[in-house]
Amino acid sequence: MDDLRQKYLEAVASVTDEAALEDVRLAAVGKKGEIALKMRELGKMTPEERQVAGPALNALKDEINSALAAKKEALADAALDARLSEEWLDVTLPARGRPQGTIHPVSQVTEEVVAIFADMGFAVAEGPQIENDFYNFDALNIPPHHPARQEFDTFYMHRDEGDNRPPHVLRTHTSPVQIRAMEKTGAPIRVIAPGRVYRSDYDQTHTPMFHQIEGLAIGKDISMANLKWVLEEFFSAFFEIDGIKTRFRASHFPFTEPSAEVDIQCSWVDGQLRIGEGDGWMEVLGSGMVHPKVLEAAGVDPEAWQGFAFGMGIDRIAMLKYGIPDLRAFFESDLRWLRHYGFSALDMPTLAGGLSR
Repeated sequence: MDDLRQKYLEAVASVTDEAALEDVRLAAVGKKGEIALKMRELGKMTPEERQVAGPALNALKDEINSALAAKKEALADAALDARLSEEWLDVTLPARGRPQGTIHPVSQVTEEVVAIFADMGFAVAEGPQIENDFYNFDALNIPPHHPARQEFDTFYMHRDEGDNRPPHVLRTHTSPVQIRAMEKTGAPIRVIAPGRVYRSDYDQTHTPMFHQIEGLAIGKDISMANLKWVLEEFFSAFFEIDGIKTRFRASHFPFTEPSAEVDIQCSWVDGQLRIGEGDGWMEVLGSGMVHPKVLEAAGVDPEAWQGFAFGMGIDRIAMLKYGIPDLRAFFESDLRWLRHYGFSALDMPTLAGGLSR
């Protein structure tokens, strides 16, 4: 054993790389190494001999393993020292440029709209995107035969066989949020409801999922005159054009009476749309006085309270303000498009600081 100790300790001390060290380990303490073979010979010895040889072999094995571990650590330290001496880094050099993301136009415009209506006293209300039949249709005075309730216009959720309840839907507008807000707080109330909505449609100006923002104001003596003032103030602030003109056209919506489509003044010059000038008009939203049946469904007494509601597409007004020609590009995740139309993360819209730069 003294010869084995001397042999392998000298071998460990003389190696210069980890590969040679592994060879020494296998030859000494591996499964077929010399010490392992010596261990097998213990079975041929007498009990008295094993009492002497066994502890001695274990001590020898531990000593060689300790020497191997110490040598391996020394080789690793030497390799690190060599690398540090050969490599160097100039910490005064500027860092590599990192790609910077941008704020999506939908997010930016949503913040702009919220900032404007917040200044006029509107709170933000939110609700679920998967709605039941009552909130999405019945409470909004939409009859069963209305085209909006057909499968070619609305995404219906699956019901298990034998479940005869009306299926849930992906909300087709954010009007259900108005019902939930009135149920929760009652009247008076002044809220806007931005969010995603879903309809079965897809072309240059329609997508299956898009973004809407709807407004609701309920009070004792609110009239269409208040609605007109609120919308004109909003358009002037959003498009940053003083005195922008609007035109109200009689229309029909199940949840408002009377109802009106709202157009804004515009013109086309050399194929370019210009808002707030000229003799042309462009439809931008629907509005009207909240139908008494809608108030009643939300738990508000229509004999004591009245108010207006309106709704517009966030994506569409973003297209108008920032000259984006195709609605589908909003949802294609094209980095080139996002870099071109995106906004700086620090460009937070405020009325005082401006809504865009």
